[in-house]
Amino acid sequence: MTSAYQQLTKTFQRLSRFSHVTAIAGCDMQTTMPPGGSQARGEALAEMSVLQHQILTAPQVGEWLKAAEQQSLNDVERANLNEMQRAYQQATLLPDDFVEAKSIAGSVCEHAWRTQRPANDWQGFAANLKEVVRLSREEAQRRADASGCSRYDALLDLYEPGMTRARLDQTFGELKTWLPDLLQQVVEKQAQQKVITPQGPFAVPAQRQLGLSIMETLGFDFNHGRLDISAHPFCGGVPEDVRITTRYNENEFLSAMMGVIHETGHARYEQNLPKQWRGQPVALARSTAIHESQSLFMEMQLGRSREFLQRILPQVIATFGDQPALLADNFVRLTQRVLPGLIRVDADELSYPAHVILRYEIEQALIEGDIEVEDIPALWDEKMMQSLGLDTRGNYRDGCMQDIHWTDGAFGYFPTYTLGAMYAAQLFQSLQKAIPQLSELIQHGELQPVFDWLQQNIWQHGSRFQTDQLLINATGEALNPAFFRQHLEQRYLNS
Repeated sequence: MTSAYQQLTKTFQRLSRFSHVTAIAGCDMQTTMPPGGSQARGEALAEMSVLQHQILTAPQVGEWLKAAEQQSLNDVERANLNEMQRAYQQATLLPDDFVEAKSIAGSVCEHAWRTQRPANDWQGFAANLKEVVRLSREEAQRRADASGCSRYDALLDLYEPGMTRARLDQTFGELKTWLPDLLQQVVEKQAQQKVITPQGPFAVPAQRQLGLSIMETLGFDFNHGRLDISAHPFCGGVPEDVRITTRYNENEFLSAMMGVIHETGHARYEQNLPKQWRGQPVALARSTAIHESQSLFMEMQLGRSREFLQRILPQVIATFGDQPALLADNFVRLTQRVLPGLIRVDADELSYPAHVILRYEIEQALIEGDIEVEDIPALWDEKMMQSLGLDTRGNYRDGCMQDIHWTDGAFGYFPTYTLGAMYAAQLFQSLQKAIPQLSELIQHGELQPVFDWLQQNIWQHGSRFQTDQLLINATGEALNPAFFRQHLEQRYLNS
């Protein structure tokens, strides 16, 4: 007789295969689909999400979950069952027609955003966003009613289980006490340094080649993944077929290069999730912030370190030819430059949290119903001026319309970027303790010990442990923002 737990593993295996198709169709939508395919693709993806929702919320799944609770399971099976229960509870709170409506509203808003953003068309965008916000509030309310928390906490839990507004307010509040001063100090310090800007143009095929070469250096498995172009850099697909993207600008190459390093961090995590549990929820990435910690580990901790930059410099020169800007010290200064700018994805390490906190404060107020969609631009302008001293009035394209996240209702996602940066700093500090000769290894291009450590401490565990526990196992303590501060001061003030 097949046990309840075995029935569940079969069901979740089936769901995983549908997710595979959805993920690849979603990647294609953002990279190669012609514009005219948008409506049909949105409807097809909505249909798929309804089908998955129906399979997951079928009455027998609830019965199997209750029965499996009583079974004798090992640690991994128990962790898998917990993840199954969580997925079931979250899904049963939403009816099929709601799931379909939210999926279609997100597709419509996202597709229109791709032309509205370049056109600076806030009015057109706002009309679509209102529907997405209305449905997101409804979803948040349903989830909050079931778990007895606030609306925003209920959405945050989808991305970062166990995280709450109260913890975020405390963590971000502390950050706001020292970061603006540090930012100011570093900007003043760097103003004394001469930096030569690389002279382009930098042809897109050459930039792509450089990206591929660095992906190879970082251990990307090209047999199970590829690099494409999209309006917004992302990592998508599935562990067996990871799709990463970047966007190119012929006038400068650094943003595409760093974008590739960032997305390769995500991809390495996906490609190294536990193969023996594939198809089960326990084999998935632990949380969005842990995912971000892997990309920011690669981009910020490793990718912007002097040692790594000096290591890849010959690849850069081989691609674009030599020029004064590519002298070693200048290249490092260029890549570690702190310059508050309008665009989050291009931001330096010190300005980045300000971008995240601004979005967190706006989306939290939006979901709780304290503000409406019409209020976003003015609030954005005010907070941007306050935190980074930048004027975004009338510039929606580079202001509140720059990110894709809100288009499909991903409220609760933004805080995970800065949590991820903090986790990354904490992990890197533990790695340095574990491998005292780390700097020399990186300089010689011997990166395998770094990947082995990540495999040992993060990648192989999937969702076996809760986030706090995973971090305690890897570093000896739960999230401690002090490591993030130490890292920034060390790199930007003391080096």
